[in-house]
Amino acid sequence: MAKKSVRYVEKKINNVLYSFSIILTVIAMAMNLAEFFSRGKFPPIRMNFFYIGILTIYALHKEALRWLIEKEEEWAQKRGEYFFYAWIAMTTLFFVINFLAKDYFYFSSLGEPLGTLRSTAFTTLEVGAVFILARFLKITTARILSK
Repeated sequence: MAKKSVRYVEKKINNVLYSFSIILTVIAMAMNLAEFFSRGKFPPIRMNFFYIGILTIYALHKEALRWLIEKEEEWAQKRGEYFFYAWIAMTTLFFVINFLAKDYFYFSSLGEPLGTLRSTAFTTLEVGAVFILARFLKITTARILSK
């Protein structure tokens, strides 16, 4: 009975962490969109460390939960992937738009280089690193539990 209640509580915690991750992803992406399309009229986004930290906490908790449950359930199969795919899509779109606009979004209206493309690409790579870490832990857990 105690193991069931621990599973229940941990699933609830994971759902809350997932909700926070979604909200933070939407906020971070909206801020990136505003910074990109305004060409420097908004200050640089400074929440990347916080955002990646929350995403990492969610991913690690999800993997810890996998140890508790011993079997990946339907609710947990694809959640984390969507964050990475969304960032890849947005970053690629930024680069394509900037390319077609002949570096219009790479420079401010004063001609100064902007860091938005580089910052967004770096955030995408950080999200990818969290994704790969979670995949590595998932594979490791599966191997250990199958023995």
